[in-house]
This record gives sequence, C-alpha cells and structure tokens, in this order.
Amino acid sequence: MIEIIAQGLIVCLFLTVVPAAADELKAKSEIATFAGGCFWCMQLPFEKLNGVIKVVVGYTGGSGKNPTYDDYASKGHIEAVQVTYDPSKITYSEILDVFWKQIDPTDSGGQFCDRGPQYRSVIFYHSSAQKKAAEKSKEELLKSAVFQKPINTEIIGASKFYAAEEYHQDYYKKNPAQYTRYRLSCGRDEYLDKMWDKSARSDEGAQKNSKEELKKKLTPLQYKVTQEKGTEPAFSNEYWSNEEEGIYVDVVSGEPLFCSLDKFESGTGWPSFTRPLEPENVVEETDKSLPMTRTEVRSAKGNSHLGHVFNDGPQPSGLRYCTNSAALRFIPKEDLEKEGYGEYKKLFEK
Repeated sequence: MIEIIAQGLIVCLFLTVVPAAADELKAKSEIATFAGGCFWCMQLPFEKLNGVIKVVVGYTGGSGKNPTYDDYASKGHIEAVQVTYDPSKITYSEILDVFWKQIDPTDSGGQFCDRGPQYRSVIFYHSSAQKKAAEKSKEELLKSAVFQKPINTEIIGASKFYAAEEYHQDYYKKNPAQYTRYRLSCGRDEYLDKMWDKSARSDEGAQKNSKEELKKKLTPLQYKVTQEKGTEPAFSNEYWSNEEEGIYVDVVSGEPLFCSLDKFESGTGWPSFTRPLEPENVVEETDKSLPMTRTEVRSAKGNSHLGHVFNDGPQPSGLRYCTNSAALRFIPKEDLEKEGYGEYKKLFEK
C-alpha cells in the first residue's frame, strides 16, 4: 500500500511540475518571423544559433485561410520561418544580423532563382520593440554601404502564421544532398559568399564543392565522369533507356539541364537529348583529346563534364546532346515540387 501511494505521489508531482516547466519556458520565449525566399534555406541558419529554441517553416502575410504549398501564393502568402528564441540568451538584434546575411535585400522581385512576390524578403515584427529594432537594423545596413542598391526588404506587422507541410520541415536534414545542390544551383551560396564571410553567416549548409568533398558525395564513377571527363559504358548506365517523364539535373550542383520531352533513342547507349532544358545551364567547349575535334558540354554552375554534342540529331534542332547518366540525376514529374523544381511541372500538364 505504501509503495502504491508513493508511486501515486510521483505521478502527481510529475503532472504538476512538467506543465509548470513548459509554461515557464513559454513565458520567457519570444517569436521572430522572417521571409527570405525559399524557406528550406532559411531554417538552418537560425537553428544553429545558441538561444534559438525551434524554427518552423510556413506561410504568412496573406489573407487566405489554411494555405498549402499548392495555393499559398494565390492566397497572398509568403514563404517564411518562425523563430522561437530565448531573449536571455540571444537578442532580437543578433537574430536580425543573421537574417540580413542570408538574403539579397536589394531584390524586390524574389530571392535568387525563386521569383515572385511569394519569395520576397520581409521582416514581420511582433511588437513595437521589434519594429523599432528592425528599422534601426535596416538603416544601419543602408549606411554601411555593403550594398550599392536600395534596400527593398519590407518591415510589416506579423499576421497569422501557418506551418508548412511536414515534408518541408527540416528539409536540410531529410534531404541533405538535394538541399546543398539546390542552394548552389539557385545562386544563393555564390552571392552570399561574395557579400559576406562564411563564418559570419552561421550557415554550414553552404558547402564548397572541393575535390575531397566531391569524392565523399559522389560515387567513383560519378566523380570520374564529372571531374575527370570520364565516359561510362554504353548500354550499361542508369538512364540510357529511361522513358519516365521528368527532368535531368546536374548530379553535383542540381541545376536543371535536360527534359524527358527532348530525350530520344539515339542507338548509342547513352542518354541523348535534342536540346537543353535551360540553355544558359549548359556550356560548350572545344575538346581535342582525340584525333578528331569534338564539342564538350559542361554544366555552367557545377562545371561538371556532361558529355558531347553532335550534329547528327533529329530535326528541328539537328543536335544530339550525348550525355553520361553518371553526370545526371533524374527527377520524376511527380517529385518536382518537393524537390524544389516546381516551376517545371507545367511542362507535363496536358
């Protein structure tokens, strides 16, 4: 009987102490909300900060209720992150400093490769103190002359925040390779590296593709093909006979390269396309490694060797972009949205 009573007391104490602790944590925490383009890229920098309790990605700023990834933009919302932090460990001004180092505040039409009002940069203040701190921070940034163009980041009052779907939360943890490729191919890392010292950005997601890092990320064949101009075996590679609908991106940088709609059976045993999906992402170089002169094709941002282009393809282009599967990653049309290539969904809509 004594033992039962003791156990009951323990349960009773647990039920009374735990809620009290939770209430105390909630009472001393504050919320900061920011928009800076793709919310995948905005979560990690804040989660790394000492004093930040949690970071949630979602939608805010609009009037439509219960937005989803498919309709948040049409409802007037913006991709944003909600940061819960302990003000006794980190100040709002310190968090603002990290925010500025994740974005291009001069861009009023979106952020990096993500275009449209749903990707613009915004500071959503939750109090008059936050508003004052945000305005002061923006003014100091303007005076610093770091940027030669006007600062277009908006400062507006916070409204209801809707958490995004679960697969968007902690995307950098769930899909680290895709996350890194996306940041690189979108131009975010290149821009931020140019504007700020990496250590000041508090972002380990921005990784340089050094030779050693690439050897860790790629298979031996992928490395040989993309970095050493290797050629994989014909008829014995991943995509030569792939007939699924979708797009092909650089296995290193993630930049979009080719589309299944332009793929054809060339009889060579390698993936062949009549044209690039994004011409600016494919560059041509003269290749004299053989007795014959060929035209090599490489990815613009990743600088990966892809293959060669020949003038024996079908009309109307008459071109054959003969590529290595090892240089590509295929994204099926049904995965385009969640992989960060939603803009290409329209290519497959009938």
